[in-house]
Amino acid sequence: AGFDDGGLLSLASPEEAPAATPRLDRMAGFFPGTASLVEEIDKRLMVVLRDGRKIMGTLRSFDQFSNLVLESAVERIIISDEYADVPLGLYIVRGENIVLVGTLDEEKEANLPLKRVDAPQIVEAKRLADEAERLRTELSKQLRNDWFKDDDVFQ
Repeated sequence: AGFDDGGLLSLASPEEAPAATPRLDRMAGFFPGTASLVEEIDKRLMVVLRDGRKIMGTLRSFDQFSNLVLESAVERIIISDEYADVPLGLYIVRGENIVLVGTLDEEKEANLPLKRVDAPQIVEAKRLADEAERLRTELSKQLRNDWFKDDDVFQ
């Protein structure tokens, strides 16, 4: 065995091949990228999207772009210490919007430290929270504008 002119290791025979490294042994069965989703088919998953939504459902299919098909999907909305699952049905998630995918632990799911409420109730609470955030942002912008309006340094 030795290095050729290109700097590559050339082996005279298979017996001279280096033994597998411990790192490679640990990674046996690991598929990078979307191939690792094969093991998650027919399991309940939670998918966190770029806009912060949390979608839960049973993974039925996926493709090379990480587009997912979730059956019996619901959107979990959490406001303060309350939550509700809004039914979505069969749902397709575009891969570019996915931040995180994980399997659900049914035992932990059953013992959530949150109070479950009806979907219309949590949707109204979310609408009110979003409106409060919008007003807070608007007020902050207005205060900044009023604060610096008469300041000669910033003109």
